[in-house]
Amino acid sequence: MIDQMRWDYLYLFHERYGSDGFKRILKEGFSNENTYIDYIPTVTGIGHSTVYTGSVPAIHGITGNSITFNTTGETVNCVGDASVESVGTTSDHGKRSPVNMLSNTIGDELKLATNFRSKVIGISLKDRGAILPAGHAADAAYWFEAKTGKWVSSTYYMEELPKWVDNFNGRNYASKYLKKDWNTLYDIKTYTQSTADNKPYEGTLKGQDEAVFPVKTSKLFTKDDYSVIYTTPHGNSILLDFAKETIDKENLGKGEDTDLLAISLSSTDAIGHTFGVNSVEVEDTYLRLDKELGAFFKYLDQKIGKGKYTIFLTADHGANHNPQFLHENKLPVHTVKSNLKEDLNELLKKRFQVDGLVNSTGYNQVRFDYKLINEHQLDEQEMRDICMRYLRRNPEILFVADFNKIGDAAIPEQIKQRMINSHHPERTGGIHFVFNADAKSLTTKGSGHSVWNPDDARIPMLWMGWGIKNGRSSQQAHMSDIAPTLAYLLKIQVPNGSIGKVLNEILIEE
Repeated sequence: MIDQMRWDYLYLFHERYGSDGFKRILKEGFSNENTYIDYIPTVTGIGHSTVYTGSVPAIHGITGNSITFNTTGETVNCVGDASVESVGTTSDHGKRSPVNMLSNTIGDELKLATNFRSKVIGISLKDRGAILPAGHAADAAYWFEAKTGKWVSSTYYMEELPKWVDNFNGRNYASKYLKKDWNTLYDIKTYTQSTADNKPYEGTLKGQDEAVFPVKTSKLFTKDDYSVIYTTPHGNSILLDFAKETIDKENLGKGEDTDLLAISLSSTDAIGHTFGVNSVEVEDTYLRLDKELGAFFKYLDQKIGKGKYTIFLTADHGANHNPQFLHENKLPVHTVKSNLKEDLNELLKKRFQVDGLVNSTGYNQVRFDYKLINEHQLDEQEMRDICMRYLRRNPEILFVADFNKIGDAAIPEQIKQRMINSHHPERTGGIHFVFNADAKSLTTKGSGHSVWNPDDARIPMLWMGWGIKNGRSSQQAHMSDIAPTLAYLLKIQVPNGSIGKVLNEILIEE
């Protein structure tokens, strides 16, 4: 998983890629060139869950990076779990597990198929990027703690870190990488995005005055705060170092049964959010990642054997162009002016004399405060109707649906289906809405994501190795097709919430 990788990055920087990374997969493997995310919003927690379960939020229950339960109003981190303890740290950063995910993953099914002999491990800088792909029955998940610069876990998986993880932590890779600073891999004048460098819509790192190279990462961290590594290519480097160590020390791929290592690269997301799609920083990150992936594939060739492992590469979501960049280049942007939560609460208060009935409009959903509804015995459908009338008349909003009546909604079928796939009655709002494609804020820096549009929802899907044909397909595929395709390849059951299809065109049939 490459967090926030747009599909077109495969070709935007293609001429500068080497022969061993992205180009190797495109040459030796298979590329589904027309792959889409089949729900809204397009965010990290949902993306990782959907890829590995073959399901959608309506079924697997991961409805965002945070989850709010309608019955209680409680909001939790999508992998938050107060019942477990941290391992490898004294902070609460390890109080995490897959407890909120309601479906099995492909790793869980692999465990069941081999009577738990297969090893399944997830790793990522982000907790959710490690935990959700690994699934419920995983042997381990490890994520990076910025405060200590070490890899940590939770008692959901183990009582203490394995000795090899302690040894890896003891080498203090985070400090070693950050002391190298970050300069462009090549002469900055040769970068396709060089004319967009140091624009006012580029963000900066904490302690950085302006978005220019070289980035003095050696001055932007302390022994108590390594968080800057998330927003530099060094984050990808340390993760792939840890991936090699995991394969070596856990003897992955050496037994009679198939093992699964789920790797999620997070720095691409932090860099994109900070500097934006059209930045030298993003371009340099992908040129560096290409080289590192090439080295990683060569490591697998040597360690496991060429043709004896299978790789899939995809993203949890894409990213949109910065609104100021679009405006600067005469592409349509209209500033969002509405404060939807405030406006809806004012309307509802006039009718019901109760304040705060809408507690959120996040993720483009209207979520009611059900405690207040029950306390005052209010008519929820009347509340919905009031909100729907306002939203339908709002010129910034393209489509809106009340999930009590979504079958009657006049919305293009593809968008409507993504809304339906996203709706979990206990974990999402009862009304979903979609802004106009050009409705954005001109104060935004960097790049964002979360909407249905292709910038955010079209992602790469690449395959290479054992069982995989060589070729490309323009047929539409979906993120949820990955897990059932892997299950077919491995001759095991699909995850129990899977709704995806098998991509037969990529497989070598025996």
